[in-house]
Parts: sequence; C-alpha cells; structure tokens
Amino acid sequence: MIHSIVWLKHECTVQTVEGRRNWGILERLNAGEVVIGDGGFVIALEKRGYVKAGPWTPEATVTHPEAVRQLHREFLRAGANVMQTFTFYSSDDKLENRGQSLKYTGAQINEAACDLAKEVASEGDALVAGGVCQTPSYLSCKSETEVKAIFKKQMEVYIKKNVDFLIAEYFEHVEEAEWAVQVLKTGGKPVAASMCIGPEGDMHGVSPAECAVRLVKAGSQIIGVNCHFDPMTCVQAVKMMKAGVEKAGLKAHYMVQPLAYHTPECNCQGHIELPEFPFALEPRTLTRWDMHKYAREAYKVGIRFIGGCCGFEPYHIRAVAEELAPERGIMPPGSEKHGMWGSALEMHTKPWVRARSRREYWENLMPASGRPKCPSLSTPESWGVTKGHADLLQHKEATSTQEMGHLLEMQKKAKSSA
Repeated sequence: MIHSIVWLKHECTVQTVEGRRNWGILERLNAGEVVIGDGGFVIALEKRGYVKAGPWTPEATVTHPEAVRQLHREFLRAGANVMQTFTFYSSDDKLENRGQSLKYTGAQINEAACDLAKEVASEGDALVAGGVCQTPSYLSCKSETEVKAIFKKQMEVYIKKNVDFLIAEYFEHVEEAEWAVQVLKTGGKPVAASMCIGPEGDMHGVSPAECAVRLVKAGSQIIGVNCHFDPMTCVQAVKMMKAGVEKAGLKAHYMVQPLAYHTPECNCQGHIELPEFPFALEPRTLTRWDMHKYAREAYKVGIRFIGGCCGFEPYHIRAVAEELAPERGIMPPGSEKHGMWGSALEMHTKPWVRARSRREYWENLMPASGRPKCPSLSTPESWGVTKGHADLLQHKEATSTQEMGHLLEMQKKAKSSA
C-alpha cells in the first residue's frame, strides 16, 4: 500500500494509491499524468564528499551505497516518481580515462546502482530508469560499432536488473544520441532520449527541432533536454523540439531536466564554459520559488516528464511537485514539513518574519547575492572545441605537464579574445 499526501480544499489528507502500481512510464504519460524526475546526483554527492569532481564517476554505488540510497530517499520524499540509476559516466572507457584507476568495473557499479534505485522505488510510487550518456570514445572519434558496443554493455545490466525504462541522456551530439537510442531500443524497454543542448542546438549546429526528429525516428518515445542550461532555457529548447516533431508529423512525449543554476549568458556549450564551473556556481542557484515558475512553464508548453539535473536538491523537486499538485492530485510526503508559499512562517517568533508567510511576498522577491563586488554575469570561456578537435581526444594516461601547459595557453587566448 502506497501512501501519498493529497492537497484537497487546502487540507492535507492521506490517499491510498493502488490502481496504478503496475503502470509504466508510457502508460502514465499516455494517461496525461505529470511524471516528476529526481535531481542531480553527481553534483549533490560531490558536495557531500562521495564523488570526485573531474572524472564525475559514480563508484559511490559500490563504495558508499548508504549515501546514494539516502539521496534517492530524499528525492522520493520530495515527490519524484522516477528513481534514475546513479550511472552517469559509468562506461568502462570513462572509468579509466585520464589517469583514473578504479578497482570496480562499469558492470559492478551499474548493478549496484540498479539495486539501490529499485530498493528505494519500491518504497513509493516510483519507476526505475537505467541511463547511458556520452562517451570519451565518441569524442575521440571511435567508430559507430565501438561506441554502440559500450552502450550495449551498459544496457545488458539494466535488462538483467529489469529496470522500468531506459534513458539516453547528456548528449552534446545528436549523432551519438541516435546511436544510443538505436542500441537501447533493442532491449525491449521504453526509451527516453535527453540531450544537453539549448536553443542553439547541438555542438555541430544541428537545431533542437532536427535533433528531436532524428531521435524520434531512431526509436525514442520520450525526448527532451537535460543539464547545461537553466530551466527556462531548457523549456524553450524542448518547445522547439516539440514544434519540429509536430511539423514532421511525428509523435512523442517530452521531458526536461535542467540545471538549478541561472545561465542567461551561456553559449552553445552551456554552463561548463562559465568560469565558475564547477566550484563556484552556488550564487547562481535557483530558489524554490523559481522552481514553481519553471514547473508551471514546462507544464504550459506540454512537457509532462519534469525533473532536474545538476544543482537540483530535494527541496527543488518538492517545489516542482507542489506547484503541479493540482494537476497531479497529490502532494509529496516532504510537504508535511513545508507550508505552501511559506505559510508555516506564521508560527515564527519574529513578527517581520511572520509577515512573510504569504505567496505574494516570495513570488515577487528579488533575492540579493550579498556580494557587492561581484558582477551579475560572467564571460563564458568559449574555446570552440568539439568532437574531432585534438584537445578533445581522450586517453587512459593522466594529463601530462606538456598537455597542461598547452591548456593554460589556450585559456589565456580565450580570455584575451572574450
């Protein structure tokens, strides 16, 4: 028996949800349901001390399963009903890239990730999604056969563990995303495909509309974008995808899982070109109230799989779930400890804080950064390199002193020409 908190006539009651227990992702989306994704495990666990910035690999599923399990539980409590396996960058070629040496294989990490996600999903009304993402092999211009073999190896674990559906996410190049979808389709599970692009399209200039059409034709039933850009930019990109699919006479469901950072000045490459990436992005973090606006805008344009990526914490996902509670008919368990639009501040001891216990206050607040000497925007470091460029060729050996010297020279040139 699954219990969820229902918002009905402004009162929280408990509802038993049984009839939908066996519904998969497509059944839910076909019925018009809003599916809430989880947040950004890589950044969240790096901040908690379980992921190393740089390689960003998910061996914590084996070394610190309790940390991964707890984060899953927090997102579930916040309202997420998709538990995505923590398998970002878990392909073997990534696990041994640029001097990284782990004693765990991709298969071991992915199997542990599936077990953790399934365990927590069973505690609520959640589905499990197994994911693959872009590879060092593609950036190094390996063949289609070689790259597809990497995806197939990962997919075999997900099929063995019987996840509910598969996601090909975080792809900068539509060609590699197509290859991933083509492989995942052979697994017999529903397939979602999510690219890390904005309105300018992929890294070779392929528009969001064309990317979408190609992904649908490759076999993806759910398409959209994740990471690299802020919520409103990502919603705009998915809106362009939707228009392209409809113009081509095709059909798809749509998803969006953006950053929790404001990125108005970003170019095609997104937030990783910002000088603050990855260790000084906190001043750009969206508030929970920003997330209400994001969730509403995503819903308005027809997106029904709405979640988050890097920077998203459970309270962000709770805000998404709370904003869409009227459409979903339920409030997340985590809302037991959160008054809608700050209403619980009525219990605060200080009168000026009690006066903030209303929607109008928080919806119209213009938060200050508290950093008087800092600019409101940065200048992205636009190096202009992508697949095929010598600086993106990957290797097992650690980055050499000679390579680092070259990179510092490139950095100087980029800054001087900005």
